[in-house]
Amino acid sequence: MSHPVKVDVWSDIACPWCFVGKRRFEQAVARFDGEVEVEYHSFELSPETPVDYAGTEAQFLAQHKGLPTQQAEQMLAQMTELAAGEGLAYDFGSLQHANTVLAHQALHHAKAHGKQVELKERLLAAYFEQGLNLNHAEVLADLAAEVGLDRDAVLTDLESGAHLPAVRADQEQAIEYGIGGVPFYVFDGRLAVSGAQSPDVFVTALERVAREAVTESGQPA
Repeated sequence: MSHPVKVDVWSDIACPWCFVGKRRFEQAVARFDGEVEVEYHSFELSPETPVDYAGTEAQFLAQHKGLPTQQAEQMLAQMTELAAGEGLAYDFGSLQHANTVLAHQALHHAKAHGKQVELKERLLAAYFEQGLNLNHAEVLADLAAEVGLDRDAVLTDLESGAHLPAVRADQEQAIEYGIGGVPFYVFDGRLAVSGAQSPDVFVTALERVAREAVTESGQPA
C-alpha cells in the first residue's frame, strides 16, 4: 500500500470489552501485511457515573443494568476469565469505578503530543489490572508522565478543560455514526466493525480496505 490503513476507534477506559478488543486488534495488525494508523476517540458508557463512586464494580453493574448483585458478580467473573485468555489480568475486586471524562481529555492531550496509543494502554492497565483511581487529574498526570508526557502540562490542560471540546466532538460524531456501544472501529472511513471481534474479522477488514484503496488509486495490486 502507498499509505497506512487509518483505523478510528471509539472506546471507553471503563469498558472491559475495549481492552479485550484492543488485544485482538493488535493480533490482527501483527498479521496484516501493511501499515496501520490508529486514532482513539472518546465514548462515555456511563457519563452519569459520580466521581469516587463508593460501591464495588459488581454493585455498579447491578444498579446500571438492573440486575441482582449476584448475577453481576457472575458476569464479572466470566469477563475476568475471558480477558485472561487475551493475557489480561482483570481485578474487579480492586477496581475503582471512574467517571471517564477526565481520562478522555488526557488522551486528547496525549494525541496532540504523539503519545495517545501509549497512554491508552497505560490507562486501561491502570484501571482494570491495578485498581488505580482515574477520577482524578493528579493520577492521570502521573500515568501520562510514565509514557513520556510532561506531567505539569497534562495537569494544566486537565484543570482548564482545554480538551473537553474535543471529547464532546468525538461523542457527537459517534451519535452521527449511530454508535451505541463500544469498541467501535472505522476502517479508512469506509468500513465499520462493532465489538471486540476475533483477530480474523479485523484482518479481513484491514485487507479489504487495503485492496479497495489500491483499486481506487489505479496502482497494481
